[in-house]
Amino acid sequence: MIIYGVAILSACLLAGVFVGDLLGNLIGVQANVGGVGFAMLLLIFITDYLRRRKAFCEISQMGIGFWSAMYIPIVVAMAAQQNVVAAVSGGPAAILAGVLTAAVCVALVPVIARVGGRSATAPETRSDTAPAIAPEKAC
Repeated sequence: MIIYGVAILSACLLAGVFVGDLLGNLIGVQANVGGVGFAMLLLIFITDYLRRRKAFCEISQMGIGFWSAMYIPIVVAMAAQQNVVAAVSGGPAAILAGVLTAAVCVALVPVIARVGGRSATAPETRSDTAPAIAPEKAC
């Protein structure tokens, strides 16, 4: 059911916010540090695990699909809560962290692109064999 996908997403968000708050307290910042990012990574790992075990049906994926489209507005809303002006005026550490993070992300794009292997947009189709994708298990 769709609600299972939303429930997994909600659990990941709660866990991510908890980890982000914990990380913020550990480094002495009274803010959530990367909570939504941790939630998205956890969601990716959990859904990948469930798909590999064929325990995650297509209709449950629809519950996650809808909310994944809402990811950018959620990140913008959480970023609006952060006091960016105070962080930048507090010293060069915030600017350095932002620049280093952006540089690492740009450097890792080719590595992450290779992890997936072939492009998912151009699958091989052969009429003489059975479909490569097994039907999803019903919920």
